[in-house]
Amino acid sequence: MTFSVAKIAVAAATYSFDRPFDYLIPEELDGTVLPGCRVTVPFGRGNRPSEGIILAVSESSQREKLKPIACVLDREPVLSERQLKLALFMRERFFCTVYDAVKAMLPAGLWFDSDGKRRVKDKTVEIARLCVSSEEAMRIAQAKRLRSPRQAELLELLCSFEALPVRDLLTHTGATRAVFNALKKAELVETVEREVFRRPELPREEQRALPVLNDEQEKAFHSLSVLAASGQATAALLLGVTGSGKTSVYIHLIERQLAIGKDAILLVPEIALTPQMLHTFASYFGDKIAVLHSNLSPGERYDEWKRIRGGQARLVIGTRSAIFAPVRELGLIIIDEEQEESYKSENNPRYHARDVAKYLCAKSNCLLLLGSATPDIATRYYAEIGRYHFFRLNQRYNEQALPSVRIVDMKRELRRGNSGDISSLLCEELRENIDRGEQSILFLNRRGAHKLISCGDCGFTYKCPRCSVSLTYHSSNKRLMCHYCGHIQRVDSTCPECGGTLNYLGTGTQNVEAQLNELFPGVPVLRMDTDTVAPAGSHEALFARFRDENIPIMVGTQMVTKGLNFENVTLVGVLSADQSLYSGDYRAGERTFSLITQVVGRSGRGSKPGRAVIQTFTPENQTILQAADQDYDSFYSSEIALRRLQNAPPIHDMLSITCSGMDEDQVLAGIHSIKNWLEDALGSQRGVSVLGPAPLPVVKVNNHFRYRVNVVCDSSAEIRRLISQIVIDCGGDKRFKGVSVFADNDPMDS
Repeated sequence: MTFSVAKIAVAAATYSFDRPFDYLIPEELDGTVLPGCRVTVPFGRGNRPSEGIILAVSESSQREKLKPIACVLDREPVLSERQLKLALFMRERFFCTVYDAVKAMLPAGLWFDSDGKRRVKDKTVEIARLCVSSEEAMRIAQAKRLRSPRQAELLELLCSFEALPVRDLLTHTGATRAVFNALKKAELVETVEREVFRRPELPREEQRALPVLNDEQEKAFHSLSVLAASGQATAALLLGVTGSGKTSVYIHLIERQLAIGKDAILLVPEIALTPQMLHTFASYFGDKIAVLHSNLSPGERYDEWKRIRGGQARLVIGTRSAIFAPVRELGLIIIDEEQEESYKSENNPRYHARDVAKYLCAKSNCLLLLGSATPDIATRYYAEIGRYHFFRLNQRYNEQALPSVRIVDMKRELRRGNSGDISSLLCEELRENIDRGEQSILFLNRRGAHKLISCGDCGFTYKCPRCSVSLTYHSSNKRLMCHYCGHIQRVDSTCPECGGTLNYLGTGTQNVEAQLNELFPGVPVLRMDTDTVAPAGSHEALFARFRDENIPIMVGTQMVTKGLNFENVTLVGVLSADQSLYSGDYRAGERTFSLITQVVGRSGRGSKPGRAVIQTFTPENQTILQAADQDYDSFYSSEIALRRLQNAPPIHDMLSITCSGMDEDQVLAGIHSIKNWLEDALGSQRGVSVLGPAPLPVVKVNNHFRYRVNVVCDSSAEIRRLISQIVIDCGGDKRFKGVSVFADNDPMDS
């Protein structure tokens, strides 16, 4: 007797015993069980129902007794064969279960609630259309004009449009549903349900001709086009100074791919950049665009996913998760501002969009283009050794010079009696800009009013009860807040320990806004941070206000540093260049250089020359001097030399194992055991170092202590299997009860 078997990745399977499980396909489900479809299956000793996804169907199994599939949840596969293979790749690469990878790929609207109902249903509209010819309908309408004028109006309108939504038809004519039903009963009209898409509001731009490229852009475009047309998997870095017109090169490359029937994916690092990108690309590609990011409603995201899958959308623009868009014929992936850490997921699965893009391009034999003014050190290194092709744009597209930059020593400002956060030079420059009607952007990567509140007598500071960080004071609601777990509490009038005077220390964007209001009374100031975006409704609303109302000053966090193009911005101020420089992470210099260079590049992007002021307590620091000179090559040379000394990425790979739990002693015991296992297994191998254990920069978050061991090595399948096996063994070891253990590639918070 022959029977069919489905190999299924089950949602309830933890990483410790994740594998394809064999299930019997009942005869009544034969033909509906297809790879890529989701099913409900009994799982475990208690046969609890669990979702699963079918990876393959075969005619045999090594197991004699098989449980049957309970039901099929999808009428057709929700994942293609290529996506199923991607899920398997993600399991091996990112130390996650196959089902974790599947959930990352599919929109939330496709998932089912506990009662078995899908979270988002397909949206349909009732459409009315004629059952008779237009000529016959018009004759009947004329006959009904005196006895039933509303029926006559309905028929005449349908003669003009052939088919209309019933709601619009009734609204336009003023007819009631009873009038329409009378026509339906007489078999003069009929209704059908037509699917419609819930779509985010996209800018309606007039179709424009492709942007004209200058010689430098044309040369880069031609070379990249050759790579894209080669039919081979390849990757390239496009390094262009801020304002060099990388986007115009993207547009030409995308147009070329769409013209030959290929699809394209364009990733941006933050939702804040999506509106400007959409305005630009909508004017060239119109309704061919689909948008994917976390600010969409579940219905909008689900319907955009369906448009992409159905081929109605050919260009996908979005943030990190848009890399999983189900495009049909992938021809090009572009990752803009590729150095940004937001492309790395901090939650399971801990994937980097760049790694997923490499896999997709390798399987589709297409081009991966990485664009940036300050590329990731690893990306630039791979270009240097020939792993990536390398192209440059050295001049701004409008031939304007890069902004002139001046550095202010804030220690000297303090000696002069200026204890504020706006130096005398920056204040003077702001005043000149206001007088000329030009705009300014000030960057400070800390929201709130004050970093901490401390007692001058006993040294007391407000600490988060759940995290190992100080609480930040927010003046708008006069509350202390933890930016890690969200804990909120009131601030006391005096020190709760000794009754002494409380001092407000450290500056955030709220405090800078207040200082600007004192320095320039009556001058509008726009604050751009997480606290202001939510009440405004979106990033786009605030950016539109800044542009349309010509607000003189915008002060903001990291969301104002990249991708923005305001022609009237001629001044940029970096208020605390040292803030990210001494974090202890080997990426600190790279992160600081990128932030300063990117925000300085927001100045002078129009016809007017730009300038910038960098405020720092360490004006002699090499990284700050290189950022002030916009000298990426010099920075890269010094940084890669430092990485060689440290054996840090990209010279070697870094894999990590992290333990997290509520009992710190138990977490420490667990991480020490893991280090011993690693040293026993890898100690004899050359070029392999086991570092740690060490606490994460913020050791306690939401009552969970976090410690990590790093393995510096040339990553190989053997080492990855070892680390995977250690994580699996920890899951079954009683010593790790209450301790969460996970592995990661090159963690961003190392």
